[in-house]
Amino acid sequence: MKRSSFLKLGFLGTSLLSTPYTFAKAKNKRIDKGFKVDAGKDRFDKPISLFEGDRFYTKVATQDTDGDLYVYESTRQKSGGPALHFHYEQDEFWYILKGEFMIKVGDEIYHAKEGDSVFGPRMVPHAFAKVGDGEAKLLMTFQPAGKMEHFFKAISEGVEKNMSEAEKLQFRENHGIKVVGPALDYLKQ
Repeated sequence: MKRSSFLKLGFLGTSLLSTPYTFAKAKNKRIDKGFKVDAGKDRFDKPISLFEGDRFYTKVATQDTDGDLYVYESTRQKSGGPALHFHYEQDEFWYILKGEFMIKVGDEIYHAKEGDSVFGPRMVPHAFAKVGDGEAKLLMTFQPAGKMEHFFKAISEGVEKNMSEAEKLQFRENHGIKVVGPALDYLKQ
């Protein structure tokens, strides 16, 4: 390569590197203004119902943050909770608004009540269960959002009704969730 061609190539490379972020990812599809979601309301006025009497109220939707965050309030009537599982890519955070929950993260079991919070890192098995009588509420956060909102909506719409247990496990895997054990037996804890 001739010296003049080499110098031109060097100048071209330097100018490209100094160009402000033009070759990076296109503008994210995030909202660009704040919003308020009233108490007891869902962001889109369509709460998710997973179990009889239990509702998920989206507070920050996946689409609001271009997938960076998903936040919902879970209002629960029945005791119990999901099977022991982990998320491949999401950290999970629980903040108790009302009532009492037992939350297992790794080998630790926390008895959490109003005002308490628990953090569960990705890839660490966890489960939780509502304990006690009456209504309980918790604020749950997934970071990043992953496919969690889609997962809950699909369950609410009955996608698993006619699935075998193997198909249900695969459905969860497809949404970044690996089931690794039974639900908490909160009556024995």
